[in-house]
Amino acid sequence: MALLAAFAWAGAAAQGEPSPGSPSRGRLLYETHCIACHNSQMHWRDRRIVEDWDGLVREVDRWQSRAHLGWSRAEVLEVARHLNEIVYRLPRAPRPLARVDLLRR
Repeated sequence: MALLAAFAWAGAAAQGEPSPGSPSRGRLLYETHCIACHNSQMHWRDRRIVEDWDGLVREVDRWQSRAHLGWSRAEVLEVARHLNEIVYRLPRAPRPLARVDLLRR
């Protein structure tokens, strides 16, 4: 049983899935590339630009582009998910739409 769990964990790690308790990919990208300029005041200010899920994704994509980070659509969505979980709490587009978005890029 323990051997089976070890193989399952190794398979998930090889696929880049975070293990339980580890930071998400979106959090790691955000903390590595964005947090220096985007402190908590940026997200909680009165004149918030982001009003919905699509707007959040657009803003993440816009800023990663301006910073020349070259993130994939999946990485943009991961950072948007992270920000949505910790700050915005916006309703997200259904999963199938997110997959369609991935194919557009």
